Amino acid sequence: MTMRVYFLSFAFIICSLSLAQTFKDGDLIFQHSVSSQSTAVQLATNSYYSHCGIIFHLNGEAYVFEAIEPVGVRKLDQWIASGEKSHYAVYRLKDKTLSATELETMKGYLRAQLDKHYDLGFNWSEKEMYCSELAYKAYKAIGVELCQPLPLGSFRLEHPTVKRILAQRYGSNIPYDEPMVAPGQLTESKLLFKVY
Repeated sequence: MTMRVYFLSFAFIICSLSLAQTFKDGDLIFQHSVSSQSTAVQLATNSYYSHCGIIFHLNGEAYVFEAIEPVGVRKLDQWIASGEKSHYAVYRLKDKTLSATELETMKGYLRAQLDKHYDLGFNWSEKEMYCSELAYKAYKAIGVELCQPLPLGSFRLEHPTVKRILAQRYGSNIPYDEPMVAPGQLTESKLLFKVY
């Protein structure tokens, strides 16, 4: 490994540490994941972002609560590195600073979801969880509704890639009326602004 590569790696680590310190507990973080369904999510929701989580600092380090398989927690730098080209965006509430009590309530909700299976069917029940559902409901637990859930049938479902995923998940019984929240809806929330 050359000195230049060492320097760039060191600079990336320092930059990541500096950014992690600017993020606050409760911030929402978004990326384009490299999962098999990611492109279908992008197409159906007309958004670059296909995965999201919520940042919390635990024992002085930044982590992301997320719904994958299973619902879990990852260090922020590992989460960022897992996305396409390590690109990500962070959003925060515009007109409200979350209180310590609200943050503890939110963290408690997130911890209660740990180890649940990832919800491949995008159902609205809490038996299983998908990423934007977890983020939405964590805020809902403190009385903040980031956006309005929409029925599955309101998304853009005509692309062949989207149709293929729907057929894999539901066969011919697609639940068009099932309420859903997509990462793109959260980034467009009027209650949030982009931090990074």
